Amino acid sequence: MDFIVAGFIKAIELLVSGDSSTWTAVLATLQVSTCSMLLSIGAGLPCGFVIGYFDFKYKKHVRTLLDTLLALPTVFIGLAVYAFISHQGPLGEMGLLFTLTGIAIGQTILAFPIVTAITASTIENIDQDLKLTLVTLGAGKRHIIATCLWEVRYGILAAAVTAYGRVLTEVGISMMVGGNIKYQTRTVTTAIALETSKGLFADGIALGIVLIMIAFIVNLSLSFLRRQ
Repeated sequence: MDFIVAGFIKAIELLVSGDSSTWTAVLATLQVSTCSMLLSIGAGLPCGFVIGYFDFKYKKHVRTLLDTLLALPTVFIGLAVYAFISHQGPLGEMGLLFTLTGIAIGQTILAFPIVTAITASTIENIDQDLKLTLVTLGAGKRHIIATCLWEVRYGILAAAVTAYGRVLTEVGISMMVGGNIKYQTRTVTTAIALETSKGLFADGIALGIVLIMIAFIVNLSLSFLRRQ
């Protein structure tokens, strides 16, 4: 129990003292997580709406594929991204390996099926009477779509927060694609793995507490937005 108590004390010290390595990791984590969340929303929201709103021939197959993508391990995504952006890969000339941009690409791939699946499920659960009422009143397609999106705004917000929480806590992609370079691509999760592997449990717990605090603030923000 002593090292757990020491971890809490260490966490307070790291935050209060403004430790550069800690805050650099925190900022890197927030930067790549926010970027990947926004990109996944930009791509996943329209895809999820199309899957959930319209009926088409291979819809069940698309949903099965989407559910399969939800189970992709982060190490596999990291391996795939690494293969593409490494110096021998097709995108090697872009210099994305061991950069925050490379990590964001991998995390976007991880978050995309989450946003898409939750959005599709939310759209499918819209009351059919709402659509019929809008059509009866002579509403155009744009107005119907806008109204449906407004009705499921909390579901979309939940999809965004869920995706953000997923990428915030992943370690496989960040480690493989980013390389865990101090002051450059080291995130909170990769720092925790590193400190624990060195036997510095107090430092690992301290960083874990910082990560929990970030997640708590994100969920607190969601609760605040729901009350508005």
